[in-house]
Amino acid sequence: MRRGLRLLLRTLRRTAPLVLILAAGLALAAWLTAKAGDPALYPPPPGDDAVTVRLVANAWHSGLLLPREALARAAAQAGSGALVGVTERFGAYPALEIGWGDAGFYRAVPTLGALDWRLALRALFTPGGRPAVLHVVGIADASTFRGAGIVTLHLSRAGFGRLAAALAAAFTLRDGRPVEAGPGLYGPSLFYEAQGRFGLFHVCNHWSAGLLHAAGLPVTPLLDTLPRGLALDLAWRAGAQAP
Repeated sequence: MRRGLRLLLRTLRRTAPLVLILAAGLALAAWLTAKAGDPALYPPPPGDDAVTVRLVANAWHSGLLLPREALARAAAQAGSGALVGVTERFGAYPALEIGWGDAGFYRAVPTLGALDWRLALRALFTPGGRPAVLHVVGIADASTFRGAGIVTLHLSRAGFGRLAAALAAAFTLRDGRPVEAGPGLYGPSLFYEAQGRFGLFHVCNHWSAGLLHAAGLPVTPLLDTLPRGLALDLAWRAGAQAP
């Protein structure tokens, strides 16, 4: 037993410097790639009619839960008839959950139990990235996401307008209309063809963080690679309450 303990201590002494160097390197990379927020947009000034949005964080994926009427108004003000059309398509629902991801993996792997490592590796490591889709779900009740991590954020009207404009730009258009890509994964939902390429350095959680950054929030892309990291980043730098 003593021999085993001595071996463990020697191993720890040998690996500790490498672990510390790796941790320091990751911390430096996170600091160097961090993006500052826009204080003119976030947080909303006192008296501003703030818009409440929510980050829905699951095991490996995150999406944004947006109030449909506010999104429709912001889309109209931005001149995005395509996004207005999406909000009208789901007009029976008070909120929309919207996520972005790899066109193959997102549609084929609705739950952790259905995880296909072959599809996951292809999505992450295809040179040049892979085509993406948007997933839009009409939400009648936030209890739909029972068990998920929910981060609540209050955006200024101007910030929400910027988010809506960034979201509108994410839809692939044909003849001025969003291109539908089949039924969604759950509830009243649809996939749409999307702009951008999915890969290791631009995953669904980076996309969610990008929309929030457009709304004025500070983000740290390295931390935002995983949903839990994004939630902690929003708590740390934007003052949100982590789940």
